[in-house]
Amino acid sequence: MALTRRDFIKVLGAASSAGLIGCGNKKSLAAQENKYEIAKTGNARILHITDTHGNLLENYFREPNVNLGFGKTFGELPHVVGSKLLKRLGVKPGSPEAYAFGYNNFAELAQKYGKTGGFGQIKTVLESLRSSAGGVKNTLTVDGGDTWQGSGTSLWTRGADMVEACNLLGVDVMVGHWEFTYKEAETLKNIGFFKGDFLGQNVRILEQALFDEKYIKMTEKYDGNGLFDEDEGLPFKPYVIKNVGGHRIAVIGQAFPRTANANPQKYFFPDWSFGLREEEMGELVADIRKNEKPDAVIVVSHNGMDVDLKMASRISGIDAIFGGHTHDGMPQPIEVKNAGGVTVVTNAGCSGKYIGVLDFDIKNHKVAGYNYKMLPIFSNLIKPDGQMISYIKKMRNTKYDKNVIEARSAAMANNPARVGKSYDAILTEKLCTTEQTLYRRGNFMGTWDQVLVNALRQEHSADFAFSAGVRWGTSVLAGAEVTMEDVMTNTSMTYGETYVNELKGAQIKEVLEGIAENLFVQDPYLQSGGDMVRVGGLDYSIDPAAKLGNRISNMKDDKGVEIEAKKSYKVAGWAQVNSVGSGRLMWDVAADYLRRQKHLNLKKVNHPTIKGVKNNPGIENYDGKLI
Repeated sequence: MALTRRDFIKVLGAASSAGLIGCGNKKSLAAQENKYEIAKTGNARILHITDTHGNLLENYFREPNVNLGFGKTFGELPHVVGSKLLKRLGVKPGSPEAYAFGYNNFAELAQKYGKTGGFGQIKTVLESLRSSAGGVKNTLTVDGGDTWQGSGTSLWTRGADMVEACNLLGVDVMVGHWEFTYKEAETLKNIGFFKGDFLGQNVRILEQALFDEKYIKMTEKYDGNGLFDEDEGLPFKPYVIKNVGGHRIAVIGQAFPRTANANPQKYFFPDWSFGLREEEMGELVADIRKNEKPDAVIVVSHNGMDVDLKMASRISGIDAIFGGHTHDGMPQPIEVKNAGGVTVVTNAGCSGKYIGVLDFDIKNHKVAGYNYKMLPIFSNLIKPDGQMISYIKKMRNTKYDKNVIEARSAAMANNPARVGKSYDAILTEKLCTTEQTLYRRGNFMGTWDQVLVNALRQEHSADFAFSAGVRWGTSVLAGAEVTMEDVMTNTSMTYGETYVNELKGAQIKEVLEGIAENLFVQDPYLQSGGDMVRVGGLDYSIDPAAKLGNRISNMKDDKGVEIEAKKSYKVAGWAQVNSVGSGRLMWDVAADYLRRQKHLNLKKVNHPTIKGVKNNPGIENYDGKLI
């Protein structure tokens, strides 16, 4: 049974005493319309959101029960899950914080505490946090990227809906990853409409583009966006100086370093290159410190948390890193020692579920101390901002027309069946009910992933199916109706075409080995930051700590028949990087599959057998086998 508003306030009174939600005492809590007021403890406040993935509406998001760490990351945050994580944080099981930060009893606690996030609620909380800091002049709001992608409306508007929403939120600075998976011109157009600063110290213009009049003319069309420094080959500002509470704070932007590896470069951003560029980052920090004389230096990053932790240990002069990409909801910041002192590393989860709040205490032109809280956004506790709600309603009443582009493939770029319907009417269609809670997050497999691979196999009459191990996608509770919106939040992207290929058994193993290397190689700089490819119709064993070529074994089909190395199999998939599939778009394939189910009941989920992790604190209550 869901808590009443009054009951929720009582529960949160206890939570605030734990310091995770700085809401004051119970008396003031009951009197406030907004329960998220935090007294300023320093003199410059940084507000951080990241990886909202197009989720303008409140939603459910289940945290992972598998987030493995090995070597130096074994047992270290964020590679601790479930009950061990709650114990590490000092969070009581069954509390609102346990629901926010862990997966334990997710469906039960979701029914009790309700949805999280929602841009209407986020704006209300941001305004309160600015007010309690003495006004917007004392605050800086940063967005860690993966904002313009992840919903039906963001796909159909090419990210423009999220740009306007972020303007309404008052975002001052942002970086990108999926932002680059629209056409270059569309990205530059969006950057032009964004009222804040779009940063990218690690993005470069390819040399051939600098000598191409076509590229130069494109940047001129979009007011110079895409050509910040021609001599240095910088499409975007690497950093900006912001005055926060009378203090000069340098903000450096770091895009996802492996954007061109993980996404289709030639289709979307053929003129840009990406990379970690650690040496350039160190040089930039030193140069800023010497010539700009800032009171603090921060990095807004889309590296992923493990990469941020390594970078923080190797580069001096950064006071804090506000990270994204790996969706780690970490209410505790991690202090990383380096040659110059300490860098604070944070990560603020995804789907609008949290806001990170860091108060710097700046004295004598340097950071003397800080206070950090990450606030879970419990949607039904917060009165949503009227302006934001009005905008969202108006945008969702937009009619899908013949100008909408959904795909790279010209044959599927526009869907005639949707023309004339409002976005809201399309997305609120009820497809079926579900027996199981549908979720995605975790290193290996989720029930949402099983839906997608089942749909692919059925669509293409395939033996097996692959689905990318992406970390975004909201959850649906057991017993609830699954809507088209739910499907779109788990599949919407600009390269959603499906395909089917013939692969030998040995090739299937090679694919799995390569992806496992990207995930489990112990050097964070070599990791892609995603999760293991989801596989339908195929069971296998994996030893994550083994070397490349030795991790995958015991591959069998759903009937227990061993996969033969030289035998050919039909393998379906979607979201190809280097080519364009000829099959229908993933969201339409999945929607039709769910419509046929009427009442979804997954008989089997292809959880792989995992070796050597029984004592790893990054796995708990695993539904597959552990050996």
